[in-house]
Amino acid sequence: MFSVETYKGSREENYELVKKQLRALLHDETNQIANLSNASSLLNFFLDRTNWVGFYLLDTNGELVLGPFQGLPACVRIPIGRGVCGTAAAKQETVRVEDVDQFPGHIACDSASKSEIVVPIIKEGKLFGVLDIDSPELNRFDQLDQKKLEEFVEILVEHL
Repeated sequence: MFSVETYKGSREENYELVKKQLRALLHDETNQIANLSNASSLLNFFLDRTNWVGFYLLDTNGELVLGPFQGLPACVRIPIGRGVCGTAAAKQETVRVEDVDQFPGHIACDSASKSEIVVPIIKEGKLFGVLDIDSPELNRFDQLDQKKLEEFVEILVEHL
């Protein structure tokens, strides 16, 4: 089902293929951990020039807590409003950071990370968590990445 050779189209075509693959992975599966695990694995496989792909989920105490991910061990808890993830959660909007060293209050879980995109996961009008993707390159994520990752999250929300 998945191979690097599969992704030979334009970036937009490749994102459409990934969304189609996500739908197939999530079909008839209701377990949130399984779905989030497969989603992070799929994105980690698909996206180039990244070093961390995963989820932080809203905990009952109002913090973001580490969920399924691909990459090096990460920070376990992030307060809402702190760092890129906490900011995206507080604003409930995607935050794209060209240079994490220039982001006030950035939480450095991996010193190799240079840029980041965080997409909030909103289910039934409430924050569920965030999708967090880091890159070792400055300015890795653009408007197309943002749009397609927001669409990816919309598909995921239907299965959470």
